[in-house]
Amino acid sequence: MRIVVTGAAGRMGGRLVQVLREHGHEVSGMDIVGDQVEMLDITDFAATRDFITTHKPDIVIHPAAWTDVDGCARDPERAVLINGFGTQHIALAAAAAGAAMLYVSSNEVFDGTASQPYREYDITHPANPYGYSKWVGERALADINPRHYIVRTAWVFAHGGKNFIQAILGAAAAGKHLRVVANEVANPTYNDDLVDALALLIETGRYGIYHLTNEGACSRHAFARYFLDKAGYANVPVEPIAGQEWQRLSTPPVYASLANHAGRHIGVTLRPWQEAVDAFLEKEGLLSVGKRSGS
Repeated sequence: MRIVVTGAAGRMGGRLVQVLREHGHEVSGMDIVGDQVEMLDITDFAATRDFITTHKPDIVIHPAAWTDVDGCARDPERAVLINGFGTQHIALAAAAAGAAMLYVSSNEVFDGTASQPYREYDITHPANPYGYSKWVGERALADINPRHYIVRTAWVFAHGGKNFIQAILGAAAAGKHLRVVANEVANPTYNDDLVDALALLIETGRYGIYHLTNEGACSRHAFARYFLDKAGYANVPVEPIAGQEWQRLSTPPVYASLANHAGRHIGVTLRPWQEAVDAFLEKEGLLSVGKRSGS
């Protein structure tokens, strides 16, 4: 297939370009930054339309987003411009070019008040500006192009750059006192596993809404405790705190675990999150059976 990937300078988009080319697809990557990608600002509709018309893709995969949730809370209009109307621009251009589209969305389109994992067709109710902007993108795509995949995911950790695992391990190595929220629950998801699932999904032709995360859910505190133990910091204490004690601009959903019913129905699943964390740590050279002394 001919595929356009947005956000190709990012960790998910870059990995997608690599994996899809390994699968034999003809892939064009675009972003607003980066040396190995074509330049495109998705908030510019005319440029987006021309780019997609020129490349004539069979499908556009759209992970590009403004994912700074606190930044979105500071500037909700910019969040909607990028995550909502930027997605609309791509959806319109893809539909005009006869291309399907896959949009990577978020568990934060839900408000977190459920008592069991959210299914794909549960009612959305975003509780913060980031979640709202991603929901606007979902609605735009669903209204414009019937040949769509909407893929919600959660707590993605990837190689390169900074993520929750690297931040906590860095703090542990520096001997800092660790305090982690214990009442926020979702699904830790390994970027490499998610990308493999997306590559498989687009080959099925089964359009719709999907929840693709590594299997299982946990609190932020349990997540941190698991990878600290695996990285050799089993004796480093982690103080559990309530979300209200961690001051931030954006309020995340308290319980936003996703259930993968649609993907499982067609054979698209991800391994348990614990196995994914082990694989991530091993690839980073951080998996340890020994212990380091805490301070």
